Amino acid sequence: MPVMVGLTGGIASGKSTASRMFTELGAYVIDADKIARAVVEPGEPALDAIRSAFGEEVIASDGSLDRERLGQIVFADPSARARLGQITHPRIAQAMMEEASAAEEAGHAWVIYDAALIVENNLHAGLAALIVVSLDPEVQLQRLLARDGFTLEQARARVDSQLPLADKVAVADYVIDNSGSLEAIEARVTELYQKIDALVATHGVAKLAQEDEQ
Repeated sequence: MPVMVGLTGGIASGKSTASRMFTELGAYVIDADKIARAVVEPGEPALDAIRSAFGEEVIASDGSLDRERLGQIVFADPSARARLGQITHPRIAQAMMEEASAAEEAGHAWVIYDAALIVENNLHAGLAALIVVSLDPEVQLQRLLARDGFTLEQARARVDSQLPLADKVAVADYVIDNSGSLEAIEARVTELYQKIDALVATHGVAKLAQEDEQ
C-alpha cells in the first residue's frame, strides 16, 4: 500500500479547496464523498440496507437515494447518524483501499485520503499523517450561511453535529489555517505537499511530531 495521509476538516472549513489544490500539485487524492455516493447507487447493497433501516421515505421516485431527506433525518438524530455509518463506512473503507492499491500500481508513493470523519472514526491512528483544515468557528458558521443558504438555526445544527474542529486539530500532524485569504491556504498547501513528498521519498513515511508543526 502507498503511504496514506489523511485530510479532514469540518463543514465549510475549506477542506475541498485544499483537496483541489493538492490534486493540482500532483497528489493522488481519494475522495471519500465520491466513494460514499458510489456505494449507495441503485443496485448497490448499501442502498437496500438504507431502505431497510430508514424506510421508503429516503428513496426518491427514480429509485435513487433521496440525500436531502436522509440528511434531514441523520443530522437531527445522532443514533440515526450512527446507524447510517454502520451501513456505509465498511463499504467506503473497502473501496478506499482498492483505490489506494490502484494508485500505488500507477506509481504514486503516497496518497491523500480526503474524508470528513477520519477523527470521529479513529481512522487517523492507522494513517502516516493527518492534515486538518481549520478556521475560527464563527468564520466557519458565516461561510456556511453564505455558501448553502441555511437559516442560522440550520447552520448551527450542521456545525454542532460534527466533532469540533479544535478536537481534530488536537490530533493533527499538520494544520492548514483557512481563516485568511485563498493565497494563504494555497501557500500552506504547497508547503505541505513539498514537505510530505520529500519525507516519503527520503524515509518512506510522512510522520512528524506534533510539536514540529504546532
